Amino acid sequence: MSWGAVVVAAGRGTRFGGPKQLVALAGRPMLGWSLETFAGMPEIEHVAVVTEAAWLDDVERIARAVLGARLDAVVCGGATRQESVRHGLEALASGCTHVLVHDGARPLVRAGDVRAGMGEVRPGRGAVLGAPVVDTIKVVDPETMLVERTLERTRLWGAQTPQFATREDLTRAHEHALLEEIATTDDVALLEAIGIEVVVIPASADNFKVTHPSDVARAEALLR
Repeated sequence: MSWGAVVVAAGRGTRFGGPKQLVALAGRPMLGWSLETFAGMPEIEHVAVVTEAAWLDDVERIARAVLGARLDAVVCGGATRQESVRHGLEALASGCTHVLVHDGARPLVRAGDVRAGMGEVRPGRGAVLGAPVVDTIKVVDPETMLVERTLERTRLWGAQTPQFATREDLTRAHEHALLEEIATTDDVALLEAIGIEVVVIPASADNFKVTHPSDVARAEALLR
């Protein structure tokens, strides 16, 4: 068994006025924190980072400093996150049999959570870190803004990253999505579409995605 990680750092950072994955966070670029977590896990032997063409050199420098020889490649992303993940998957060394996909904007991922997800993976079975939804969710008509129904909150979980699978299963899921023109923002949804079962691993409360500038202060306080 050989694990590889695809780290997606290809967002344009519109709210930040630039690439948020390169924003300084407690003394290092945001992307560097999750890479440091993976670098401390000997079971993750290969890493591919996906980013924008304009940031290739900067991301290569950051990733190489943290990962050394475990960095397989830094590659350009695609027009969508789904396409970016596919590029990263293709860039991993051929010997990788298992893969996890992580958002570079989740800097506080914990190695224990990652290992819990890795431990659930086998052919035909994937995993995803997640957290139970705390708000009551309404299905709303987008034109009238009237509530159509209320979902049962006890069964709802928010999907996070990393998301885990065998490389064969995830590759097959992406190939199927291309063929059937399926578009999602979530890799495990692609696994579900080809009949792969997916188990949710409760994640640490700190594994939030830095989405707004105010999230930077929160993440920095936790890291310090």
